Amino acid sequence: MAEIPDDVYEQLQALCARGDGLAEEGAHGEALASFQEALGLIPEPRVDFEATTWVCTALGDTYFQLGDHARALAALQDAVRAPDGLGNPFIHLRLGQCQFELGDLRRAADELARAYLGAGEEIFEDDDEKYLRFIQTRLRPPRDA
Repeated sequence: MAEIPDDVYEQLQALCARGDGLAEEGAHGEALASFQEALGLIPEPRVDFEATTWVCTALGDTYFQLGDHARALAALQDAVRAPDGLGNPFIHLRLGQCQFELGDLRRAADELARAYLGAGEEIFEDDDEKYLRFIQTRLRPPRDA
């Protein structure tokens, strides 16, 4: 796996910590700027770096909180292609929620099922219950159950 120089990595961490704090305060626009600045520090090809996974996840989550589901989807698709992104229940949760909000229920079901199977009902606790209800209508018990 490719590595980012230590000084740049420290800047990335500081920008993301700042963005996380701002997001927690509800200052999503400012958080977004911090995460975007962090993303700009990651060398090309970004998909080779683990930092891309967490920075793009933060971007996607922030766009989701702002209701910009198309941009959230794009950022989360970048996150899932980066190291350790595929199979991350939170990334799949947000991908599924974005697909749901954008009207692609087939893809929403696939992504939300990955989140549900990877982390259980708990991963849905902090979000609108419509997502959990939706995936529960799509999952079927095993035939021999």
